[in-house]
Amino acid sequence: MRPIRVRIGVLGLALVAGLATPLAAPTTATAAPPAGTAAAPTVEERRLDGEVPGEILRRSGFAAVTPAFARGLGRADSYREARAVVAREGAALWRRAVDRVQGRGPARGDLSRDDDRPLYWARLAMTRELRTWEPGFGLGERQRAALLAELERTSRGQADLRLPRGEHDKGTGVKRVLLTGFDPFTLDRDIRISNPSGAVALALDGTVIDTPDGPARVETAVFPVRWADFAEGTVERALRPYLPRVDLFTTVSQGRVGRFDVERTNGAWRGGFPDNENVSRTETVPVADPASQPQWTTTTLPYAAITAADTGRFPVYDNTRVTEVPAGGTEAVVRPDGPTPGSTAREGGGGNYLSNEIAYRATLLRDRLGLRGTLPGGHVHTPVLQFGTGNTDPATGAVTDPEFVRNRLDIVAQTRAIVAVAVSAPGPDRG
Repeated sequence: MRPIRVRIGVLGLALVAGLATPLAAPTTATAAPPAGTAAAPTVEERRLDGEVPGEILRRSGFAAVTPAFARGLGRADSYREARAVVAREGAALWRRAVDRVQGRGPARGDLSRDDDRPLYWARLAMTRELRTWEPGFGLGERQRAALLAELERTSRGQADLRLPRGEHDKGTGVKRVLLTGFDPFTLDRDIRISNPSGAVALALDGTVIDTPDGPARVETAVFPVRWADFAEGTVERALRPYLPRVDLFTTVSQGRVGRFDVERTNGAWRGGFPDNENVSRTETVPVADPASQPQWTTTTLPYAAITAADTGRFPVYDNTRVTEVPAGGTEAVVRPDGPTPGSTAREGGGGNYLSNEIAYRATLLRDRLGLRGTLPGGHVHTPVLQFGTGNTDPATGAVTDPEFVRNRLDIVAQTRAIVAVAVSAPGPDRG
């Protein structure tokens, strides 16, 4: 998920066009509602009113999720009871999505089981219900915000990271892998869009991969495509407790057409591409302790082993390209072999959108925890998930087609194979 300077076709997320057009101005914050009153739905939530989200929810069986959630909220007589409902139903949504993708229980609809979109749209329907809910008891603004945060955390798998216990000595027993994906994005261009990284997260959560170096347990979570959530530390809060306990981590997002990329270098720059709330941010990536913030971080994924392996039908590249302002310079320069000393970041290998940012934050956290020399971790970009021939026009196209499903399944299978290669490699590569 990144703005990239390549031609990607009609439905391939059109990130190049986003770079070529003027950046949207940052959204101006509106005044907070008085305590005890509900807020209006967000930009992201208002997209639920379109025909496509409703069809996806109906054809997956997820249309029943929000009415059940609303009934649970309606029975809550206090904030404490409401929080219990939110935590329970958020976790149940994540588990239901994982179970559907992994073939457990009834499909409850004709939409293919590998689809990540029911989780996304059902979560938004739940957050809209919660945001606009007016209970009989007093619910302050901070309390509502806390409920929304709990729903986000639990419905994204961030509260469900269950690493094997009793295997704390790395290199023995079951290895532990932490993988993250993303929500769909650029929905105003094509509301049908699916994000293969989200599908990967649902398909691999809680699974065990057999590798030449023994079994590896994969735990996953997904993240929003919103600048504000990242600035508020959602990545660090979710990952910090687990990085010291895993044998490998990888953040995953959608990137270029027809190829995987292991991104060698991540940059400390936000390039302004609008997020799912249509908000733009052009600035240095905001992190804690900015005085010690580096301009660049690097992968420690075993990129040589990954790119050499036969993992599937898409080629896999070690991507070393960045864009920088050289030390003492004022203009941005593309560097095919990585940054030069003292330069200022403008694009990492993964661009300057939220895929680059999650990679930057995760690898910076790795380094600040003192794990750079021992923990393989970094970012993998999947191919763009494309609809089939004849189904590329969002105005007339169907929400799914056989080629679309096959492409997603192939991307998921190849990502799984990449993880298997990475976790069984001798050790971290150092860019």
